[in-house]
Amino acid sequence: MNDLINEIEEIVSIESNLIKNESIVALKHVSTGKYLSSIENLCYTTGSKLQLVFSDSQLAYTYYKSSITEHTEVCCGGNKFKFSWEFKHSKLKNHQEYEYLKSNDIINLSTYRRDTSQNLFLRSHDIQFTIGSDNFQEVVCHNERLGGNDEWCIELIKQG
Repeated sequence: MNDLINEIEEIVSIESNLIKNESIVALKHVSTGKYLSSIENLCYTTGSKLQLVFSDSQLAYTYYKSSITEHTEVCCGGNKFKFSWEFKHSKLKNHQEYEYLKSNDIINLSTYRRDTSQNLFLRSHDIQFTIGSDNFQEVVCHNERLGGNDEWCIELIKQG
């Protein structure tokens, strides 16, 4: 009987950490521990001039270049733009293709850039930029070799 109870408790524990459709999640940059964020009406002053995305507060979706690193800007475009992000488990070689993500899984995020037929990966790093008197940690998209700056921890906030 104890084995059955333990098995049920384990299943409930696993199920409670699964990320399903319409779950609310946070993305934490593994290297810096900062969260992917955005602030309404805080926009780039160059390039797209759209709402910023950054580690600790912002995200963007256009093909404008960062004035600092020349990587692709990341911004928020609302419903105006139709971009989809795909994820891959960055560390798990034997991960099942259709298995659910779990809270605290480490992933890489990519989007497809149609005009160059390239997959671009979401990256953050220690490079900062300033808007007004505030400093922000840059988040960009790139098509270079993947590394630690491209890893994000997905954290379950509310299950869908």
